[in-house]
Amino acid sequence: MEYAPRAARRPEAATAAAASGLPPGHDELVRGAHPHAEPRREAEPRRDAVPGQAEALPRPRRMPERHSVRDQVLRALRGALVTGELRPGAVYSAPALAERFGVSATPVREAMQLLAREGAVEALPNKGFRVAERSRRDRAELAEVRALIEVPVVLRLARTVPPSRWEQLRPLAEATVAAAALGDRVAYAEADRAFHRALLEVSGNRQLVAVAEELHRRAQWPVAEDHARAGGAPRGIRAELVADAGEHAALLEALVSGDLPVVEALTRGHYGG
Repeated sequence: MEYAPRAARRPEAATAAAASGLPPGHDELVRGAHPHAEPRREAEPRRDAVPGQAEALPRPRRMPERHSVRDQVLRALRGALVTGELRPGAVYSAPALAERFGVSATPVREAMQLLAREGAVEALPNKGFRVAERSRRDRAELAEVRALIEVPVVLRLARTVPPSRWEQLRPLAEATVAAAALGDRVAYAEADRAFHRALLEVSGNRQLVAVAEELHRRAQWPVAEDHARAGGAPRGIRAELVADAGEHAALLEALVSGDLPVVEALTRGHYGG
């Protein structure tokens, strides 16, 4: 007896398969209806899985677009904080800022909530967000804490790290000089953090880098007294940035040459100590 193909025995299945461009019987394979298919078995647990611990979810192919918009808004808001465009003590609503940026209020609200966690703003129910007011004392205290963390680390690294490793930081030091020459506070703030971050990353201590980065970001927020006195723009900002960037370049030269006394003097002086 001659065996007839499945498609011949079920004309309607063959017609549907031809219309879909799939081989005959493919739809039944998807549904698990193939007569020769093995019965479905429960998935076995991974041999390397820890008992009682949930499996890690696979990574999404890309982040949701809303997160990208939020990150762009967050960067813009941080820049506005550095320049004082978001005035210390002033209250801003998410809808008003959203209209300014040309986006919906949701990513703005999410970005402001992240800034609230960092202490840059304070959430006010049914009103918006108030920009934190920093005093000169706040700035001095942050500088002291940063010095306590960073100075001993840099001095230790200066004794052990070869000059070739410090040379890799030269483009970052040059970027701070270039931004300072332009008087671009936002660009300088980013270049400044990048240089200090790379400096501490030489230690290999990720927790140290994360803590120092947070303190550094807070130290870059404007002081309320300076903002009010200068009518929204700190005096001599370009000269101040150029001097700060010059210390970066001098510190890098001292690290490359292994001049420990100069390294110590520059690192302590960089924080006003």
